[in-house]
Amino acid sequence: MLDGKTIAITRSKDDAAEFIELAQKNNATPMPLPTIELVSKGEKIVDEFLESIEKYNPDYSVFMSSKAVKLLFDTARQTGKLEKLQLAVANTMVMSVGPKTTIALENEGIKVNYQPTTYSSVGVGEEFTKIHAVGKKVIVPRSGASTPFLKELLNKIGIDVLEIHLYDVCAFRDTTQWNEFRELFSLGKIDGIIFTSASSVRGFFEIMLKDYEKSKLLEQLNLVQVIAIGPFTADELKKFDVHNVVSEVHTVSGSFDTLKTTLSN
Repeated sequence: MLDGKTIAITRSKDDAAEFIELAQKNNATPMPLPTIELVSKGEKIVDEFLESIEKYNPDYSVFMSSKAVKLLFDTARQTGKLEKLQLAVANTMVMSVGPKTTIALENEGIKVNYQPTTYSSVGVGEEFTKIHAVGKKVIVPRSGASTPFLKELLNKIGIDVLEIHLYDVCAFRDTTQWNEFRELFSLGKIDGIIFTSASSVRGFFEIMLKDYEKSKLLEQLNLVQVIAIGPFTADELKKFDVHNVVSEVHTVSGSFDTLKTTLSN
């Protein structure tokens, strides 16, 4: 059990409902940290996506996050192009990176044809290898802050990839919500932190380095049990010299289980 432990996650309160519930069930105090915010590229993203589908004629569309789904479909709804978007996506075979993204797509009336067993870029690559998609074309609507890993991986398999960047990512600007965390962190009263993406690692440091000298921040952070949701997040933490444990299952509940195990040892 995590009785009396204070644990943080690099997500806003709205996005951390599952984590908060898990923490409370285990008698821990949850602390959501809004680390990044999405800056949409505006109404043009729907037109760009629809034009790309028309010109590129992809066999598959791949969605790498529920945020990308929500942003694309919400923008289409606001601009009166929802039916066009639904039809365009439904004319492709749809792959979702994981359960949360699948639910977001199904909520928009989109049938998901494939979901890998490993919820990551590597899992998507494995799924495409299984279905023998050599020579096929794939469209991926995603963040402008994404690494080129997925595109390079699919290219190696022999798949042609077009990425459409729907939004950029920046550090969360209103950091008043961080005040309690900073206070407890300085007192050594934060027991664990789950980092949920490489961009949330960068956002965390951008926010915290406004108040801490880097060496002092690292010294304090290395006294905390740090969990990375997946390998890319772990790699980003390593760049900042932060010791971390990678969750075996790349989800919030998987990361929570890893944190619980490491804090109980």
